[in-house]
Amino acid sequence: QEQLKQSGGGLVQTGDSLTLSCVASGRPFMSWNMAWFRQAPGEEREFVAGISWTGTSTIYADAAKGRFTISRSNPKNTLYLQMNSLKPEDTAVYYCAADAEWPRTLATTVSDYDYWGQGTQVTVSS
Repeated sequence: QEQLKQSGGGLVQTGDSLTLSCVASGRPFMSWNMAWFRQAPGEEREFVAGISWTGTSTIYADAAKGRFTISRSNPKNTLYLQMNSLKPEDTAVYYCAADAEWPRTLATTVSDYDYWGQGTQVTVSS
């Protein structure tokens, strides 16, 4: 059974950095496009960043460009999100997600992803 287990997150101050990790199990991780989404209280889940199964293509939401970096290690079955220059508006529950359809163009919508991590809280204080 495919599973995504997240770690990282926590309470930080404005301008700090944080790295989230997501370890996949259950089937070859390297065949999945992967992404990070986030959901703030009272808001819909939104796309943050995505990375192709090869790791050669990435896309970012405007809010993440220049501050966040998505990466993956296929030998370690792990997805990362490095977040720098964090702002209070980055406060949300962050989710990793896997797209089980292969091959497919890197997607940015919630409905395109099949497996989800448990979520991890990131809180940025001002």
